Amino acid sequence: MKKIFRYILAFAIMGAVAGLQGCEDYFDKEDNPNLVPNPPLPTLLTTTTHKTGMNSYMVSNITSYFVQYLASPSAGGSSDTYQITDYTGTWDALYWAMADIYDMRQLAMEQGATEYVGVADVLMAYHLALVNDMWGDAPYSEAFANITLTPAFDDEANLYDVTTQLLDEAIVELQKPESSVRLLATSDVIHEGNVANWVKTAYALKARQLNKLSGTSSYNPQAVLEAVDNSYTSNADNAEMGVFQTRNPWAAVALSNAGNLLGGWLSEQLIQHLDGTSYGVFDPRLEQLTDTTVNGNYVGTPNGTGNVGPANNTVKDENYISRNSPLTGDESPLIIVSYPEVKLIEAEAAFRAGQLDRAFAAYREAIRASMELLEVAQADAEAYLSSAAVAQSASELSLDRIFQEKYVVTYLNPEAWNDARRYDYQYANFTLPAGAALPTFIRRVAYPSGEASKNPNTPDVTDLSLTLWWDQ
Repeated sequence: MKKIFRYILAFAIMGAVAGLQGCEDYFDKEDNPNLVPNPPLPTLLTTTTHKTGMNSYMVSNITSYFVQYLASPSAGGSSDTYQITDYTGTWDALYWAMADIYDMRQLAMEQGATEYVGVADVLMAYHLALVNDMWGDAPYSEAFANITLTPAFDDEANLYDVTTQLLDEAIVELQKPESSVRLLATSDVIHEGNVANWVKTAYALKARQLNKLSGTSSYNPQAVLEAVDNSYTSNADNAEMGVFQTRNPWAAVALSNAGNLLGGWLSEQLIQHLDGTSYGVFDPRLEQLTDTTVNGNYVGTPNGTGNVGPANNTVKDENYISRNSPLTGDESPLIIVSYPEVKLIEAEAAFRAGQLDRAFAAYREAIRASMELLEVAQADAEAYLSSAAVAQSASELSLDRIFQEKYVVTYLNPEAWNDARRYDYQYANFTLPAGAALPTFIRRVAYPSGEASKNPNTPDVTDLSLTLWWDQ
């Protein structure tokens, strides 16, 4: 039934997204002939939920090189080696989406449509967190009300607070008595109009946000656990977007790779994290992420070095993203936040709070749920859970083991970069890419030239080793 829903909705998206896109500047929303002048709430809901999934992909297609899920097949790739790179396209996509979300919230408030207000708050919080975690300071308070074409850049710590406030407001709005304007299930491509799941997602994102403060004096593990308690209880609750005009964008990368238009090569770090090199035990999830090479084995591409195979990239003797994976197949949904991630947030917060039994139970459940999500055979999952790579008691559990599993669970998710920075990139065998432009691991990206050319308030950041305020 869900697959039929996705096919039907794909046709609606083609019109809805096309009608709402096309502005040259995300502040230039008035009198634009390419924009629908008064789009109804269901159309805005389709557009904003669809863009949320696609923007998660766009950001992760950058950050996955920083955490060494992906590697450039060419030596000295700019993202591989921490060079200043222009991400104008991603910045614009995030702000175009936020402009649509802002419009949806304004219209929903006018109509007393509290469910739409709540969803808009969740989506705005998610997008604002993506911007904040990549760039730090960013336009928000002056960005969408048509008061200036050169909005101020709000302080990064204040934007973090705004994100958390939006999630709190979303929870209140979504739990208000039902209004006469209900979420239209066929227009919601994330939760299909399920308000209870939107509440759970707000809490899941709140737990993620609060846990981000683990390196600061403001960290409150009990507050993290309270948010977890109100969030997901199974993979059925996951926030995911699986409606595409053709196919999942990661599957499109894999398809291009099969035709020798190269991209999506898996890093040596990821392969060795899973194949037993780094942790001594083969992780069966590897078989669900990529296909074996032509030689029947698993070989990753070293970041910064480029492909090391002898056949100049054409024989496929190194691994890349697979169209056979439950995460990157043609019809696979893009996962925004998942139950396994939430359980590992719980494990970390409980561990830091000294609640070792709770931490251990959450950690084990996260692994089990991750295996389920990736469709690993039960016998293989149980063998891994019983192996030396996994803590077998609460006394064996450590933050290292929790982050080891979180690295797998957040594969191709933007949140992986936040975890890597919080963990100071201390994964087993994790090394700087060859020819890195920095003496240390990357901590932020430079502001895009497209924004800098239009807005004189854009900060001039050239040192990508400078930490964000929470990255201590």
